[in-house]
Amino acid sequence: MEVRVGCCGWCVRGGKKAYYSRFRIVEVQETFYRLPRPETAARWAEQAPPGFKFCMKAWQAITHPPTSPTWRRSGLKIPKSKYGRYGFLRPSEENFEAWERTLEVCKAMGAEVCVVQTPASFGYSEDNLANAEEFFSGIRRDGVLIGWEPRGTWRENPQAVRRLCEKCDLIHVVDPFRCRPALTRELVYFRLHGRGGREVNYRYRYTDSDLAELRDLVKELAAGGARVYILFNNVYMAEDAARFVRVLEGAGLEPAAP
Repeated sequence: MEVRVGCCGWCVRGGKKAYYSRFRIVEVQETFYRLPRPETAARWAEQAPPGFKFCMKAWQAITHPPTSPTWRRSGLKIPKSKYGRYGFLRPSEENFEAWERTLEVCKAMGAEVCVVQTPASFGYSEDNLANAEEFFSGIRRDGVLIGWEPRGTWRENPQAVRRLCEKCDLIHVVDPFRCRPALTRELVYFRLHGRGGREVNYRYRYTDSDLAELRDLVKELAAGGARVYILFNNVYMAEDAARFVRVLEGAGLEPAAP
């Protein structure tokens, strides 16, 4: 059994060193907005304690078109003539190149999982399904696991999600308070964005009842032999993740500890 609890981002006061002292896994978020130099990512891995696990969010160039407001933080200027070549998992030369740059950072960091989070505007359609299949089938992985977190109308089409994940060897990443994975693999990956709201409610603080519900689900999955990663992604993530570690310990489920 392997259960790891952490946060989406370096959210602990005191920086990375303080984070390493509290948790045994992180999902690096800054890679979504702007990729760091591989040498920078390698230094993060060198500074981490033995056994610490990195995951990271894929660069937005792959998933979000340049019209997305998140591109303001990218520092890149894309000609309008190429807007239709980026994002939405298009099997374009530009997207494949963006993936190669993402993979380079993954490998430098030693990331086990790269989370590809597509926006709600990339909803279910036959065209989007075909593009996603061609993209995921055409990328190199070099041992990096790919987690896909689809948003929007994909949730209403779980069979399409399941088929794509099976065919392209993807981990279906979900917020378990909103839906369950369309298929369960050896590694289960949860991202918690707060209860209520539509896709996210970042200002939500998880209750004791919420954490007990999550504990029971993790216990069930772990009993079935799955490895379970739980990454909190709300304003109170550092506090809520630490509380959940204590909840698991109280239930006899020993998460990986510093």
